[in-house]
Amino acid sequence: MKMPAAAIREEIRKSGAISFARFMELALYCPETGYYEAKEDNIGNAGDFITSVSVGSLFGELLAFQLAAWLQEQAAGTQRLAIVEAGAHGGMLAGDILVWFQTHRPDLFGRLEYVLVEPSVRRQAWQRENLKRFAERLRWCGGLHELTLGERRGVLFGNELLDAFPVRRFGWDAVGRRWFEWGVNVAGEGFQWCRLEGPVTGPEEWCPAELLGVLPDNYVVETSPAAEVWWREAAATLACGRLLAIDYGYSAAEMISPARTNGTLRAYFRHQVSHDVLAHPGEQDLTAHVNFTAIQRAGEAAGWRTEIFCPQPRFLTQIYQQAFTREEMGPLSPQQVRQFQALIHPEHLGRAFRVLVQAR
Repeated sequence: MKMPAAAIREEIRKSGAISFARFMELALYCPETGYYEAKEDNIGNAGDFITSVSVGSLFGELLAFQLAAWLQEQAAGTQRLAIVEAGAHGGMLAGDILVWFQTHRPDLFGRLEYVLVEPSVRRQAWQRENLKRFAERLRWCGGLHELTLGERRGVLFGNELLDAFPVRRFGWDAVGRRWFEWGVNVAGEGFQWCRLEGPVTGPEEWCPAELLGVLPDNYVVETSPAAEVWWREAAATLACGRLLAIDYGYSAAEMISPARTNGTLRAYFRHQVSHDVLAHPGEQDLTAHVNFTAIQRAGEAAGWRTEIFCPQPRFLTQIYQQAFTREEMGPLSPQQVRQFQALIHPEHLGRAFRVLVQAR
């Protein structure tokens, strides 16, 4: 069983310096030993970071109300309904959603198939155990290409999924007025940044030319071609319905800020943020903000219409207002008030999280 650091060293020894995207892929997804493969409980108070799901069940309940409204638009006769979740971690959000449907929409629940897109056999096993009470409503597939025809009508979503795709890291050479790509090489017992040779494509596609003159030397941005490819595949897979992404990120215009010189790439370990992302591969989470403009354009190019792009607080507040107006949710309990505040307050999860909804 090869640890991520050993796998990275071996690849560098064989072929030379590697892109950071490859480093991130091995650190997070190295079979059996990568960060997301080695342990299930990396979310919540006992893990390395907090998510909207780990705050409590309110996030899933509000999301379920919205999912039900979208599914109701498509409901016809006894037609099977599908919710497809990609990147479900341990299945906590799926459980919260299914409990809400079972309690508040038994008619839809009886026709619902909840599909979890999960390429990792190990993570599938964790999800199966955590969601075993809903076994009759569940199905797993290793990739979007495995979805059946009936599952291609409904809602396909990912919560904090796109930020986990590997990113390429670019630097700005102010003297030469060109972008270069940062790669990773071995340095003693650890790893270090190095410049990769060859032409660069990526940031110039969305970085306004008028900003280049004010960017400082070695200014850093990240791109995630892998996330864009996945979204295009999702858009091509689903015949009709909604595509939903909830993640922390920026529009393309916000991605370039002279005040933020070192990009958005960071590591999380035991709720501590670190910018030493090359340290201890496989032991800390690696993540970068999503370029939502790139994702939005990928969906629109595939024929999807952008319906919503807004901050998470606005999205969740509007859902609660609708549910309260329809008397499907009453006043929040003190515990729910605390959860809601954590989800929408700018000092907590409400600051950087955005919601993208596309429809066809």
